[in-house]
Amino acid sequence: MIAWRDEGILLSTRPFGETSAIIDVFTPDMGRHAGVVRGGVSRKIAPILQPGAQLSVAWKARLGEHLGSFTVEPVRSRSVAAMGDRLSLAGLNAVCALLSRILPEREPHGPLYDRTTQLLDLLGQTDVWPLAYLRWEQALLSEMGFGMDLSACAVRGTNEDLAFVSPRTGRAVSRQAAGEWVDRLLPLPPVLAGQGDATNDQIVIALTTTGYFIEHRLLRSLGHDTLPPARDRLVLAIGRV
Repeated sequence: MIAWRDEGILLSTRPFGETSAIIDVFTPDMGRHAGVVRGGVSRKIAPILQPGAQLSVAWKARLGEHLGSFTVEPVRSRSVAAMGDRLSLAGLNAVCALLSRILPEREPHGPLYDRTTQLLDLLGQTDVWPLAYLRWEQALLSEMGFGMDLSACAVRGTNEDLAFVSPRTGRAVSRQAAGEWVDRLLPLPPVLAGQGDATNDQIVIALTTTGYFIEHRLLRSLGHDTLPPARDRLVLAIGRV
């Protein structure tokens, strides 16, 4: 028998048989890990198994490659914060959908787990959440090997008047160096480089650039064609705040 215990973020739940559920949990040491929760659709356990919930989990199986089973205990629920407003609910759904689609199974990503926990704990704080989410997407890209280099112009090597990002290399391009390629480049608002005012309009523009790399580089490297709809709904929600 193989067993381990950890704390993690519940990413998704789906029915399994008549009374059980299969859950995906993101833990710091075991990564994204699936398992069966016996009685997972019962009145006692089902309310615990809400996306974004912080859980104490114990997993066991006869062999490591088996699906295995979980026993779960609630640490804290985030459903109240998420249900408080449209932005929070959209944010929670987007984070869980992206991680479910992107994270390799059973591969630890401790720094990303810490960033995700911090982000979800900010749910309900509408004034800071959009910027925190943008920084989380940037951290997600870096953690998965698709980070952008926005420190200097890829053509001239200077760090003045950086206005675009190359969709091919992920490097910054200055306004003067863009030339005839300007229509093919992605926007680089100051907030994406950690500068200027973090207005929601600027954050939405920045999210079009991070979204490009998540969809066209990261997700397609994993065999997925598009961003999850939950992420599109979040960007719309940020633009309406």
